Amino acid sequence: MPSVEDRFAISELLTRMAYYYDEGLLDHLEASFSENAVMSMQIAGGDLVGPFEGQEDIMALYRNAKSTQTDVRRHDITNVFFDVTDGVISTTSYLTLFATEQGETKLLTTGVYRDIVEQSEGAWRVVKRHIDLDSGY
Repeated sequence: MPSVEDRFAISELLTRMAYYYDEGLLDHLEASFSENAVMSMQIAGGDLVGPFEGQEDIMALYRNAKSTQTDVRRHDITNVFFDVTDGVISTTSYLTLFATEQGETKLLTTGVYRDIVEQSEGAWRVVKRHIDLDSGY
């Protein structure tokens, strides 16, 4: 199991990634993924979306989504827990996604992030992310 310090650092990585997207700090978000990261998602048990391979491909998805967004998003990351298999650290966490537009806040969706993380060059980064959204929005 990762040390308490590593678990804290990894949990902070996940919450910072949500903050970076919400605040439009996409260069910081990009640096949170390893260069060869892979990401996929599934919405309400539908077809697999992706995989998106490498920082550039993943960030094209995030940048496109952000450029079309007219509301203020808040990705709330909770219930983070850890597993280690053959030295590989994986995390599972809950997502609750809120949006505010014209003074009205509403719940957009909930879901689960399943991440594999590694430490390189003194920083924790996501090397693999799968997002299961409970509903489309």
